[in-house]
Amino acid sequence: MTKRILITGSTDGIGLETAKLFAKNGHEVILHGRSQEKLTAAEEAIKVSTPDAVVSGFIADFSSVPAVNAFADEIISHFDHIDVLINNAGIFRTSHTTTADGLDIRFAVNTIAPWVLTQRLLPLLGKTGRVVNLTSAAQAGVDSDAFLGKKPLDAMDAYSQSKLALIQWSRHLANALGKEGPVIIPVNPGSLLATKMVKEGFGVAGKSTSIGAQVLVDAALSDTFANASGRYFDNDVGQFADPHPSALDEAQVQETMRILKSLV
Repeated sequence: MTKRILITGSTDGIGLETAKLFAKNGHEVILHGRSQEKLTAAEEAIKVSTPDAVVSGFIADFSSVPAVNAFADEIISHFDHIDVLINNAGIFRTSHTTTADGLDIRFAVNTIAPWVLTQRLLPLLGKTGRVVNLTSAAQAGVDSDAFLGKKPLDAMDAYSQSKLALIQWSRHLANALGKEGPVIIPVNPGSLLATKMVKEGFGVAGKSTSIGAQVLVDAALSDTFANASGRYFDNDVGQFADPHPSALDEAQVQETMRILKSLV
């Protein structure tokens, strides 16, 4: 059955490779990027291998909550349903670490934006949809002051904490929705894959992005993930696993949820 799949941050890296795989298998793909130039290039790259691909693209800056909401409004106005939302957009190293609202940009893009977008699109996803959240093997307990932009962090600390917070809200929302909402899966697609983020952050070429793309396709479509809402999948070991202990600490999860709700 053909699915309609929205992938954020899909103009390069794992996001684009995943979009190519879905399109090749006949699914409709909705791309997201930060510029029309990149979106156009991504669409052209998909149609090189799949000329009849059904693909569209939308622009949004995920460091801004109003921009994420405007993006959600566009999606809602254009589509009556979405089968899969893949929250892939992320940021690691940047020269500008603070947003216009005074938040740490790593938390804004990696944690807050996917939370806002998922909340807004729940009605389109319904009970049978899936939300796949790209997290990382890099995970660290969340510092509330850093989350709120009151304490500076270096790139790795901010990235690790923001990805842990993503797991926290994934598990929390999965539990809250139960069978009334979509399946929500936090996934580490694989460490040190050949993305722009890895090249800029670690100065290494990295492993093939196809490793990450394939597990995202599986998480979106395969029966293996159908009844695994809230469970963390670690592609480094190829199975569901326990995340960092802070993701399982109810007091810390509640603090993360309190902050998220206060920001949006």
